[in-house]
Amino acid sequence: MHMADALISPAVGGAMWAATVGLTLYSAKKLKENLDDSQTPLMGVLGAFIFAAQMINFTIPATGSSGHLGGGMILAILLGPYSAFITMASVLTVQALFFADGGLLALGCNIFNLGFFPCFIAYPIIYKQIAGESTTQRSIMTGAIMASIVGLQMGALGVVFETLFSGISELPFGAFLLLMQPIHLAIGIVEGLVTAAVVSFIWKARPEILNMARTARPVGRLAIGNVLVGLLMVAAFTGGILSWFASERPDGLEWSMFHTSGKEKLEPAEKGLHSLFARLQEKTAFLPDYGFMKAEPDKPGENESPAAPEKKEPWPAISAGTSVSGMVGGTMAMGLAGFIGFALKKRHR
Repeated sequence: MHMADALISPAVGGAMWAATVGLTLYSAKKLKENLDDSQTPLMGVLGAFIFAAQMINFTIPATGSSGHLGGGMILAILLGPYSAFITMASVLTVQALFFADGGLLALGCNIFNLGFFPCFIAYPIIYKQIAGESTTQRSIMTGAIMASIVGLQMGALGVVFETLFSGISELPFGAFLLLMQPIHLAIGIVEGLVTAAVVSFIWKARPEILNMARTARPVGRLAIGNVLVGLLMVAAFTGGILSWFASERPDGLEWSMFHTSGKEKLEPAEKGLHSLFARLQEKTAFLPDYGFMKAEPDKPGENESPAAPEKKEPWPAISAGTSVSGMVGGTMAMGLAGFIGFALKKRHR
């Protein structure tokens, strides 16, 4: 659900950038007041984990579409809303700047849609009310699924309205809405199951982590070394190897766009802020689309006829570029989220 710049007008992009910056500053202020010694390394490691997890697109049966983990609920449950929002912002910033995943003009929209709704609405209103004080395996499962669905539905609705208010695309509101919400309902169910599995593992290993996030009060340094090592190993395996098995089908947003307008991707404007951000992203993205730069295809007539069918990419797509992207990107997300946590803790002291 990473929006491209072609969907967003400069006015909407600027407004969402302002809202996101405001939320980030607010989260940093609240986090600085209650930052726990154990949260800084956990922010970094979970940032790496979410980066790697978002590389894995899973197929949605009978739709021709795919989805990927958002990760906002996992972060909110394990870190609390403020640390979770900053960690999500770190992950999405690394993706946009260095991997061209989501536009730079639309970065404010993407952080808001994938961070604000799960962290500040779905988590406190739904998950905490269900799992809350009486945490059990069943309450974790129920709360994670319901909160993930609601958070993703609101994020998808945000995409639709941000596109509508921009008014620069060819996507009719009604048709786009009727496609976006059902496909993200299916994706939300899968995300809820994955979230429940991850949270259940942490709950059994170190339940104090959930208590720390829920109460938003420092509890001192927890012995979470085994948890951190386990999450790092999973992140490295996911980004380095499991990413080869990602579905090649269009994600929920691309699928909805295709069935609405006949195009999975829209071309951005060739002038103004769209062009400026596109040129900037070309310079910063050293591993675009999570792989090494591909050579330009031969022109028709040089090696093949214009009517020659395209070769289908093998699956799994075993690629050194994908593995390097997963490892490098996870490290960068971990470094950025961890650095922010460390800086806030040092300033607080």
